Amino acid sequence: MSGRFTRLIRFLAKDGRTYYGDAILPQGVTDVAKVQRARIIEGDIFGRYHVTDQEVGVRLLLSPLSQSQVKTVRCLGLNYAKHAKESNLPEPKYPVLFYKPVTALSGPLDPIPVPLMAQEDTGLDYECELVIVIGKRCSDVTEAEALDYVLGYSVGNDVSHRDWQIKNGGGQWSHGKGFDGWAPFGPAIVTGEVVRDPQNLRIWTKLNGQTVQCIIKLTRETKNGTTADQIFGVRKTISLLSRGVTLMPGDVIFTGTPEGVGMGRKPQVWLKDGDVVEVGLENVGTCTNKVEFEAPKAKI
Repeated sequence: MSGRFTRLIRFLAKDGRTYYGDAILPQGVTDVAKVQRARIIEGDIFGRYHVTDQEVGVRLLLSPLSQSQVKTVRCLGLNYAKHAKESNLPEPKYPVLFYKPVTALSGPLDPIPVPLMAQEDTGLDYECELVIVIGKRCSDVTEAEALDYVLGYSVGNDVSHRDWQIKNGGGQWSHGKGFDGWAPFGPAIVTGEVVRDPQNLRIWTKLNGQTVQCIIKLTRETKNGTTADQIFGVRKTISLLSRGVTLMPGDVIFTGTPEGVGMGRKPQVWLKDGDVVEVGLENVGTCTNKVEFEAPKAKI
């Protein structure tokens, strides 16, 4: 079998080897996290490749891209109108852009490690986000052609520490969001053949099984309640971020979170050691990550 993948996964197979594959889902299943088998992909996923007819069993889903394949992790803040409102901030005229190091990236089942530095104050928060993965080198892209450069879409958690983001760090967002493992994403990179309209998707967060962020898919006429609540949609985001800047294959863009973050709730809700956070995106699937506080090192 040859052709293009639609649900790209990177995984540890039951034969003990790591592969890229095209996920095979049972009839009626859309959450790639439930995958059990995949067709092996041979070649360069950003260049020439083919989907083989060789099927293998999936033992463990990994981050859809290895850290070595990602050049830059760009993130948008305040990109949903209702989230800006709950943050008591005006809607931005241009994207609020910050960066995470590639070491922040992790997989859809990996733990969220919380170092001692991030345990000094409260404020550990979740943020479900639509993630764009760039597939081809580009710059100065028009909105009309922007989707031509997208490899696919994923869902991620922009884990944040509000005190280090806003108070301790003096507004340096990358500092409060850039700890190792604080950008889990996956379970797959799903192409535009499946996600035909990235501005019309349901997105959510569950904390210990309870829904805390939920954007419900409504009619196209009712923009509030879908990823259409984004201030800068996928096309506009790619176009703006590529002005005078080269976007590279493998670049990852977290596109902001909807309302319902822990900081905006009354009373505020902060993540604790042992909490399980699930972020999900319609037609893509779910990332489920357990919060693990680092233990103090014994002094000898």
